[in-house]
Amino acid sequence: MKPTLFLLFVTLTAFSYWLRHINLRHLRQYGTKVPKEFAGAIDEEKLLSSSAYTVDSSRLGLWESLFDNALLVLFLFGGLIVIYDRWVGGLCSGPVLNGILFFLLLTWCQTLLGMPFDLYGTFVIEARYGFNTMTPRLWVLDFLKSQLIGAVLLAVLIAAVFSLIGWSQSHWWLWVWSFLALFSLFMMFISPYVIEPLFNKFEPVTEEGLEDEIRAMMEKAGLKVGRVMQMDASRRSRHSNAYFTGIGRVKRIVLFDTLIRQMTHGEIVAVLAHEIGHWKRGHIWKRLLEAEVMALAGAWISFRLLGWEGLPGVLGLPADLSLPGRVVVLGLIGSLVMFPLGPLSAWRSRCQEREADRFAAELTGRPQDLASALVKLSAENLSNLFPHPFYAAFHYSHPPVVERVRTLNEWASSLKSGEARKLEA
Repeated sequence: MKPTLFLLFVTLTAFSYWLRHINLRHLRQYGTKVPKEFAGAIDEEKLLSSSAYTVDSSRLGLWESLFDNALLVLFLFGGLIVIYDRWVGGLCSGPVLNGILFFLLLTWCQTLLGMPFDLYGTFVIEARYGFNTMTPRLWVLDFLKSQLIGAVLLAVLIAAVFSLIGWSQSHWWLWVWSFLALFSLFMMFISPYVIEPLFNKFEPVTEEGLEDEIRAMMEKAGLKVGRVMQMDASRRSRHSNAYFTGIGRVKRIVLFDTLIRQMTHGEIVAVLAHEIGHWKRGHIWKRLLEAEVMALAGAWISFRLLGWEGLPGVLGLPADLSLPGRVVVLGLIGSLVMFPLGPLSAWRSRCQEREADRFAAELTGRPQDLASALVKLSAENLSNLFPHPFYAAFHYSHPPVVERVRTLNEWASSLKSGEARKLEA
């Protein structure tokens, strides 16, 4: 079984690298001419920078992936997990403490080994293209805070999960699933007020008249939101974005300060109308429901497989491998089995993004504002305007931006034609 799994792992990894290759080749072949939808917003020099940024980022991602996969092969297929498992087991007693230590040390090791790639990406590639505004001191502070928060949350999760497994050995899958579902909702409630402010400063929108326009649009959509905030994203990067955070009564809109500087009020309202479209079309709760159904199925399958004595043997590992070690083995098998579902999930996400675009166009009555906003976002963020269709089918959660802008412009033309016919009548 081990050779079969290794061959499957190598095949899927090689396929993912081939997708990267054809995507970059497609960019080199077609990425020299500005699309007509972007004429006037991007010149040839900007287009060359966009292509170079895509190539540099993709190459860094490739090297990081090669490094990570080499470590994975050594750890799982090479048997280093047995040595690590027994070493951790000798440090402490008790399944809960053993599980916490096993995953905390493994996570910290992965983080430290990945630091050179993160540093190079931030202070070399992002700086080369004028995006990085983060100082080394701020990077260190962010790193320490994120590691501390991550360690606490991971320890709580592992302690709860392993305690539930020991408490109800025949039905733990249901209890673990319930706990993780409730914990996820809890984090969605507290994150905007407890975790996010530890990294960024949030304050009411200071742009005169913008909040009034946003609230008017929200009222038109029939959606209530707690607060409209701006975030000091420019302390770390010149990339721009906007997002909804929280759930229920604590949900709020957050605008990057970089976005406010780059766009008109109409364009910002259009971007937020798109996000509102996800709420009004039920995409948020549908995604949550689908994720929980998948998690429930995964919990039951995990229950069946983790109790199977032959699980470690599929990788040629000893049967006395600890429960944390078995979880890692199961994680690898799960990632291989779930690989074909990736394109399906991406396709469904793209369909929902098109629905949200349509909602925004209908709500504002100005599809051209969202089209203009997408053009600016792509230009300012040096987005790849020429992804290979096959690569996009596997990896893009949004339709390619040129396609989105073209569709929005067509809707805008249809609206103008309809208005003209009304005037003639």
